[in-house]
Amino acid sequence: MFDAIIVGGSYAGLSAALQLGRARRRILVIDEGLRRNRFAATSHGFLGQDGRAPNAIADDAREQLLRYPTVEWLNDRAEQACGSQDDFTITTAGGGSFSARRLLLALGVTDDLPDVAGLQERWGRSVFHCPYCHGFELDQGEIGVIASSHHSMHQALLLPDWGKTTLVLNGCFEPDEEQREQLDERGVTIEPGKIDRIEKNADLHLEDGRVLNFAGLFVLPQPRIAVPLANQLGCELEDALYPFIKTGFTQETSVPGVFACGDAARAAGSVAVAVGDGNVAGAALHQSLVFRKPEKRDQVAT
Repeated sequence: MFDAIIVGGSYAGLSAALQLGRARRRILVIDEGLRRNRFAATSHGFLGQDGRAPNAIADDAREQLLRYPTVEWLNDRAEQACGSQDDFTITTAGGGSFSARRLLLALGVTDDLPDVAGLQERWGRSVFHCPYCHGFELDQGEIGVIASSHHSMHQALLLPDWGKTTLVLNGCFEPDEEQREQLDERGVTIEPGKIDRIEKNADLHLEDGRVLNFAGLFVLPQPRIAVPLANQLGCELEDALYPFIKTGFTQETSVPGVFACGDAARAAGSVAVAVGDGNVAGAALHQSLVFRKPEKRDQVAT
């Protein structure tokens, strides 16, 4: 019986595990090695790590974590979760079954991308979703926003601070008069055409034969929680840009004893935010073990 099982060994899970390892709690981290930002060559915006390769940050963190003697690591995919506080069970694709008093879901998300030829292979390289992570490196060049829903207005209005911006509607939605005024105030060009394919670094070939050349492209993917453990456990979800696990200020979910952090537990994502969430979740989970509310069977009548 572990004190806690952490499902997900990317930045949020690593950060949470570090707090618990330093508290000398026996924990197991289960990770299948599919970080959300594995497609990107560099990570930005994380204090002290700006410009480093994402895998280098994660590898260093894992090496440091595994120096703590009460931490165990399993390379596997968690597929089933059941139980309740003080008696949870995780079953993995490799056939393992593990029990813990607490669970921490650092599941991450999978990004479903628009069906545009050439987009997938450029994801994280010349096609991005976060201007704070990748906008500066475009050096104020021409930026294209590929509309995926009306939420793409948010990107289009943000990005002029990083370069001259064009919103390519791609038959996805039609801005209303108020939205057009907002775009105009920000100097955003509206391109109503549909995209045929992306070539070279970030050249948009439109269906009418025109080619739009950009330094980089931005698109809002449709994220989904990577594995369905939260649903299996009955955790309440919230829905903003995508469904994510609802937590309180301690990162505990609606299910007692189950905590969640990282991109699966908020409708936003960055390495820095994930690390912060994990720090809070790990410390709060530890304190829930220390200050556990007594069950009725533990109470003595007076």
